Amino acid sequence: MGFMMKRMLILMSLLAVAANAAQKPPVVSSPKPNVIFILMDDMGYSDVSCYGATKVSTPNIDRMAAEGIRFTDFHTGASICSPSRAAFLTGAYPQRAGLYMGINQNREAHWFLGLNPDEIILAEQFKSQGYVTAMVGKWHLGKEEKFSYFHQGFDQYYGAPDNMGHNSAFYDGREVIYESTPLAQLTKLYTERMVKHIEEFKDQPFFIYFAHNYPHTPYKAGPKFKGSSKDGVRGDVIQEADWGIGEILQALEENGILENTLVIFSSDNGPVKNQYAQPYSGTKYVSLEGGHRVPFILYWKGMIQPAVSDLPVVAMDLFPTLSELIGAPMPEDRIYDGVSLTPLFKGESIARTSDEPFYYYNCENLQCIRVGNWKLHLPRTKAQLPFWSMKKQKEIQTPQLYNLKTDAAEKHDVAAQHPERVAEMMKLADQARLQLGEFGAHGSEQRPTGTLFPEVPVIGNHTLYWDQLTDEEKGRAKTEFKNAKESKSAKSK
Repeated sequence: MGFMMKRMLILMSLLAVAANAAQKPPVVSSPKPNVIFILMDDMGYSDVSCYGATKVSTPNIDRMAAEGIRFTDFHTGASICSPSRAAFLTGAYPQRAGLYMGINQNREAHWFLGLNPDEIILAEQFKSQGYVTAMVGKWHLGKEEKFSYFHQGFDQYYGAPDNMGHNSAFYDGREVIYESTPLAQLTKLYTERMVKHIEEFKDQPFFIYFAHNYPHTPYKAGPKFKGSSKDGVRGDVIQEADWGIGEILQALEENGILENTLVIFSSDNGPVKNQYAQPYSGTKYVSLEGGHRVPFILYWKGMIQPAVSDLPVVAMDLFPTLSELIGAPMPEDRIYDGVSLTPLFKGESIARTSDEPFYYYNCENLQCIRVGNWKLHLPRTKAQLPFWSMKKQKEIQTPQLYNLKTDAAEKHDVAAQHPERVAEMMKLADQARLQLGEFGAHGSEQRPTGTLFPEVPVIGNHTLYWDQLTDEEKGRAKTEFKNAKESKSAKSK
């Protein structure tokens, strides 16, 4: 074969290769995963079927549990609404993030407080990575404009943002569309908006924080769900909420993005009745397991190995988990209290040792410490108890030790049999108080509470202590609260 013929054949081969390459689609990296975080309100550990409920049926939540990871040892950062939500969103203990009290816009001592705008929350992490963000439901981290979800990374808002016992207004963006939330329509309204968001956002990465107001009171079931459960109206609204979750999953599937969406399911704290926290003692408001241990499910079809995990995980783990998942660097100018759970997606171990303490704070009062299966209830005085738990908790004179592995209900104090362990855990308590604070003592690692009036004292624990301040010390918190109440009263006449 002559030289020119060889050159011609080589050239023809190169052209053929180039033509084939041009016909192949370009290599496209996997799209960023969507995330939907569903947070129920006052839902207890045994409030859904897959966690032991027998009077309600929750097939859609059960489906997520069966096809994802269902955790049996998950703890929220607090046993009441506002601080618990702060822990989920900031990745820090509420005491560290400065939001350890329950925010009530009708309380003179607290109306001017909220989550500090300097806190970086999940929505801001998602925004930094090009996500569209939306919130549906309850905020409860400050009513004043300074503390708005719109200033914390959310593009859109829809729902009843406050504890409806304090204010029942329902918003679409900044517009009030119901002066009083139509309770029997609430789940339907939320479900329709969630489906709408999914359809609108399907072609771009999105993060939706869906913080349902139920089964916190007041509640009403929709017409189709009245009498549907064996547990009265409360059971009915839980079954209706499960229906709504089913509609969300269906919308993800119909729009072809179910397998690119991580769905997280949990509750802000325990229930108001212990029967919904079994086999654990206690309820919302207290530091027994029933106040902190709630359902937690990670569901990502095809991407998470199905499992039931007894690994201890906490609300503060959500921030580093989702930050790693979307490639958002953890801010380096603050301390976090969680670890990433992404290794669990592949059946691997997380970066937390079995002896790392977990601290049960109740407002400013450190009440318990857990290390492994050991849980120590610390001595406390009546003055240290937050006002919401004064009727549910008592003083403790000496430390009480429980082994959660053999005594899940915390009924058998074994402190006398393990004095060395008690002493070790008491030392941990002393260290925690120095860093995260205690009643009447600020911690070295506590970040400031968000406030409209920096000169006014932040009184977290009890309105009685607020009442001990002079009018001059209360300052604008008192005068502007009074003016706001008078203005509101005048408008209602």
